[in-house]
Amino acid sequence: MRDNESNYRVQRSAAAVCLALALLGVVSLAAGFFLAPQRTWLGVFVACNFLLGLGLGGLVFVALHYVTGAKWSLPLLRVPEAMTAVLPVAAAGMAVVLPVLFFQYSAWGSSAVPLRRLWLNPPFFLARSLIYVAVWMAFGAAIVRNSRRQDGERGTLGGAPTERNLRLSAFFLVAFGLTCWLSSSDWLMSLEPNWASTIYGVYNFSGLFLSALAAVALLVIWLRRRAPMRAAVNADHLHDLGALLFAFSSFWMYIWFCQYLLIWYVNNPEETAYYRERLHGPWTVWLFLDLALNWAVPFVVLLFRSAKRSPWLLGAVALLVLAGRWVDLSLMILPTQGSASEPPGLVDAGLALGTVGVFVLVVLWSLQRTPLVPTHEPVQT
Repeated sequence: MRDNESNYRVQRSAAAVCLALALLGVVSLAAGFFLAPQRTWLGVFVACNFLLGLGLGGLVFVALHYVTGAKWSLPLLRVPEAMTAVLPVAAAGMAVVLPVLFFQYSAWGSSAVPLRRLWLNPPFFLARSLIYVAVWMAFGAAIVRNSRRQDGERGTLGGAPTERNLRLSAFFLVAFGLTCWLSSSDWLMSLEPNWASTIYGVYNFSGLFLSALAAVALLVIWLRRRAPMRAAVNADHLHDLGALLFAFSSFWMYIWFCQYLLIWYVNNPEETAYYRERLHGPWTVWLFLDLALNWAVPFVVLLFRSAKRSPWLLGAVALLVLAGRWVDLSLMILPTQGSASEPPGLVDAGLALGTVGVFVLVVLWSLQRTPLVPTHEPVQT
């Protein structure tokens, strides 16, 4: 992309790498279905939740920008907006994997509690899932459309689209709080229908938003090498992103510890089973890796101001946090299915790389459709 252009243009080399990663994911998927189909469906479920979390986290970032009236995040706003473009892709994956897991492999609907069985009956379960995704996609499309109209009309609309986004964002954050909690309970916690945690929805949100912040940081670091973002994004913006990454990493650890401590202290067998499965056997290493990637490393490195302002250090930490989100989702999903409860292997690694390729390709495609830096937002003045 030339310096006098305001729109991003995907480089052929970047597109080729993303397509190669996506192809690797397809090959891994085919190999997984041939070798261990049940286990592979669980891996696909991890991938869909990972993509959905990045898209939703990007939308939450945009909504918070409008609700808080933030100015610092304006130059990089197009990045989280572009991340919302993966929502339809993740929704399509969920539309395939949820019915398969529900009817063939998972323990959904097998709870000994009658009310839980009623809540998890197939028609009601799938209808709720459709509503969650539809609400997220509708808000995402409306907010991004208004934001781009503000640029496209060259200011002739004044602040009208931005004002509409302020209202939409406030409504979205309320709707997201409810739907994130319910979808976390439906899709993840209910994989073990006789186990429950009242903080589980908050825990999933903390990991979801943490991974989205990491993705925003990585994409901004990459894009700021070119105009116009080179002039608009400076070390202060990186510092702010690093501070958010540090804060939400600590928040994630706080919620993780709260959940673990209460279950450990009460010591009810039906509750401790969740951690007993993950603290013993092949999952022990993965649990401590989860803690290291999502909290220990970000906490230690990002304590220092210089690290937050360094593109290389901040980018490395963000990459580790994204890997930590994949590990975290694997720990939430994979140990729940009895004989299929195996730690991630080569097929999962291929699926992870393929998912990253799809995510980056969709985001870069979306970035081409609008100026890389907002030009007519009222908040600039």
